[in-house]
Amino acid sequence: MKPSSTSTESPSVDDLSEQVLAAEQDERRRIALFLHDGPVQSLAGVALMLDASLDLIGRGEHEQAREILDRALSRTRTTVGELRDLSFNLEPVALRDHGFGAAIDALAQSRSREHRIEVSLDVALIDALGERTQAALYQIVREALEEAIRRGPPSRFDVSATTDAPGTLRLVITDDAPTERRRRALEVMSERARTLGATLTLDHEVGGTTMSLELRGQPTGDD
Repeated sequence: MKPSSTSTESPSVDDLSEQVLAAEQDERRRIALFLHDGPVQSLAGVALMLDASLDLIGRGEHEQAREILDRALSRTRTTVGELRDLSFNLEPVALRDHGFGAAIDALAQSRSREHRIEVSLDVALIDALGERTQAALYQIVREALEEAIRRGPPSRFDVSATTDAPGTLRLVITDDAPTERRRRALEVMSERARTLGATLTLDHEVGGTTMSLELRGQPTGDD
């Protein structure tokens, strides 16, 4: 099968902006469903267990109350972990406090354990860029990883950053998920790249896809 190469510069700015808004709406819906079906239901269950424990304590059945309290504590810890993961994905503290490399590494470790993905990262150059640029690139990599998981999941996911000249950065993301990237997901990532003045291209062939972002004239430090 002949590899295909796709550039994401063709859609209009208005079309891309609509894609970003639609993607953000989808993300808000996903978060709302996650909160309702996950932590909210879990905490409601904890409240019922605490009520039952109080009733048992009032009747002097302390051992049964202890067993229920242990289950409530375990469920609470699980819920705290779910909310911590959600908070990290929305705006990871590591990105603000420790930079791009640490944030991407934490994300990769979390998702690779969950889906058994072999992840390779070579992104040290990005830590020299400004905070807003790092945040935008983090979201692009995160969206690329999540979208690859939806298509596969992949067995491998690689991210590398290189430079050919001062002020020029090339970010390459590859995966071996079995199907092509969805057009809308790619256009959303392209719009994020456009806000940085970068271009995004995609090459798809049997065995995986490669997405390349080229950023020119990017100053280092706070932007």
